[in-house]
Amino acid sequence: MRPIEGYCLVKPDDLHWRPSNLMRIPNADYLERSGSQILGGRLWRLPPGSANTWHRHVRAEEFYFVVEGTGRIRIGAETLTVPRLGGVLVGPGALRQIFNDTAADALWLVIGAPEAELHPQERGNMALFYPEDPKQLPPELQGRAWPPPAEAPAADPA
Repeated sequence: MRPIEGYCLVKPDDLHWRPSNLMRIPNADYLERSGSQILGGRLWRLPPGSANTWHRHVRAEEFYFVVEGTGRIRIGAETLTVPRLGGVLVGPGALRQIFNDTAADALWLVIGAPEAELHPQERGNMALFYPEDPKQLPPELQGRAWPPPAEAPAADPA
């Protein structure tokens, strides 16, 4: 992995928002647009009643920063409330999950180095990141259904 030379400006119009694979949370990867091979920086917009995956990292730290709304994160057995413009750094090995049990959207910026943390022989071993069910919801969202059901493909008009 090589660092970029100089700099790369990423404008809001450059971002591509898409739902995450497992939890269907809208996200946009800033640093993917920059060409960085070392850092990851992704915006996550959590709607009310939603949660991201329950996961950990093997060797990488992750920094969680609340851009809008009130941030809620569980780390192990502890739940933290992170105010707007507040952040929390989580070390490797700790299970963590951002979620939203408020009535308004919450926008997080999550920065880490996911590509740099695995040895070549570990790549593809998702159990390293998900030692437990990644779709489990925090106690604050029990009784809720998330992620939403996948949308059925549109019928072929022909």
